[in-house]
Amino acid sequence: MLKYKGRNDIGYFLGKQFGLQLAKSELYKPLTAIIPVPLHPKRMQERGYNQAEVIARGISEAMGLPVVPDVLLRNVYTQTQTRKTRLERMSNLSGAFILNNPEKIKGEHILLVDDVVTTGATLETCAQTLLSSIDLKISVGTLAYASNT
Repeated sequence: MLKYKGRNDIGYFLGKQFGLQLAKSELYKPLTAIIPVPLHPKRMQERGYNQAEVIARGISEAMGLPVVPDVLLRNVYTQTQTRKTRLERMSNLSGAFILNNPEKIKGEHILLVDDVVTTGATLETCAQTLLSSIDLKISVGTLAYASNT
């Protein structure tokens, strides 16, 4: 419902609840910013919103951290990752992300947010893109884990 049925209210609520839990952990106290996994503009137009950004905004409210959605951008429109193996997902995502104004988060400790982790390929590709030219620390947060079987 969250991803495909336009229920961004669910994402915001769950993100806020998640953020309240993260705020209790010492591991997440040094966070300075939140970066949602970006959607390609075409996918954004199709869906109407980025579920990862909606979740990030809920986390932001709970933790008092800024969401920085304009540093990591998706520049390649990729096929859906559903039913792909980890290797196929990594190949599908090759070159899909770019950096914009990386100085905004240089030296920061960011929380990279997505809705679901299945193989970790999307989060890994995003993290590699960020770390390729920025000195920063990355923690990862997702609402769910899905099996790829």
